[in-house]
Amino acid sequence: MTTDQFLPMDDKSATAVFAANGIDVTPTKDQGVYKVVRRQGLDGDRPMIGDKVTVHYTGKLLTGKKFDCSRERLEPFCFNVGKGQVLKAWDIGVLSMQRGEVCTLLCKPDYAYGPTGNPDKIPPNSSVVFEMELLNFEGEMLTTDGGIIRRIKVKGEGYSNPNDGARVDVHLEGRHGDRLFDCRDVSFTVGQGEDEGIPFGVDRAMDKMQKGECCLLYLKPKYGFGSEGKLEYKIGPDKDIVYEVTLKDFKRAKESWEMDLKEKLDLTPAIKNKGNQYFKAGRYQQAVIQYQRIISWLEFELGTGIEQHKKIQDYVITAHLNLALCFLRLKEFSQAVENCNKVIEQDERSEKALYRRGEARLLRNEYSLAISDFQKVLEVNPSNRAARSQLFSCQNKMKQHQEQEKKIYANMFQKFAERDSETGRPKRRKDESMQSSMNGRVGIKRRRRSQDCLS
Repeated sequence: MTTDQFLPMDDKSATAVFAANGIDVTPTKDQGVYKVVRRQGLDGDRPMIGDKVTVHYTGKLLTGKKFDCSRERLEPFCFNVGKGQVLKAWDIGVLSMQRGEVCTLLCKPDYAYGPTGNPDKIPPNSSVVFEMELLNFEGEMLTTDGGIIRRIKVKGEGYSNPNDGARVDVHLEGRHGDRLFDCRDVSFTVGQGEDEGIPFGVDRAMDKMQKGECCLLYLKPKYGFGSEGKLEYKIGPDKDIVYEVTLKDFKRAKESWEMDLKEKLDLTPAIKNKGNQYFKAGRYQQAVIQYQRIISWLEFELGTGIEQHKKIQDYVITAHLNLALCFLRLKEFSQAVENCNKVIEQDERSEKALYRRGEARLLRNEYSLAISDFQKVLEVNPSNRAARSQLFSCQNKMKQHQEQEKKIYANMFQKFAERDSETGRPKRRKDESMQSSMNGRVGIKRRRRSQDCLS
């Protein structure tokens, strides 16, 4: 069936035709969206809620008038399916499709443009027809580096999500390849999943989930069991893993604005200690979460007196210094510099902040800036042997870098000179040849003239 075979039609006729040739794909079977398959897709997976899908489409009124077409723009359309970013009919229809499938959807007003329609294009209370082709789909990226990919099997309820510090009850099933290595019901505090052997990626996905949601999380090693692997599960180092997670229930932690200053200050030492424990165990990403919570609570608090203000400032400065150290270990040097800068804004003679910023700049090959930082450390504390050693190391590396650059540029200029020399020779030969040829022709002309002249 193609749309043009049947259009134009009225609403009643369209419903009858699509019902005879296709199926009602609405969850409630209320005839809101009928689908007719025009070309079968590839056997296998279908999109899940939240997947990023890529489609081509053509939209028409029942009169046959076209009102939109992605192909005419020569650009397919992308959206996250099942998230309410597009018409309800699209979310329902695309979730029923396979990769490569082409279908026609008859969409009633409640699933399309509703009682208002679309000015200048679609009249109020209009049924519309869409020809859809599902080009591709992929899971939703929860991190910018693609380390956590989520695919939602069962949509959760409500609009609330767990936050850092929330207590969650989940069912977990972990797989590596076809092997199930972890299956359990477990409760843990978001941000502290490490205490229960929860992979970092599962912990970090919690704030995107809703109660009752069941999803698949595809975790790269950084968000799984890392370069160490997990001996008890027989997972080797640097392995991708998949977790199916069902969020059964949760209780949110208080947000910063829900707590008074006393409550924040009472809770801060425990959060700081938890961060320190994670840092000592080499769990730097988990430590970052704890220190960032302290900053989110106290960064903009002033306190009611000098003593309380200093206490707040000390907590915030310590958290920034610890974050800088974590980011140095994680090789996220820009973040390390940023946290050191926050401390130096408060105390320009902070020995630790200057030293750690110098380390980060050295590792970014910013030698001049690193030298400046280590020199400032020595101004604050002339007996800081580590800073003196780093300064010496930095000066040597800067010298090596400059010598290396000289060699590179010298070789570059040598190559340019050789290339110019090579390209210049044929040109000179050609010029000489042309000159010789011209001289020869002139000589012939002269001889001819002398021969033509009377003696």
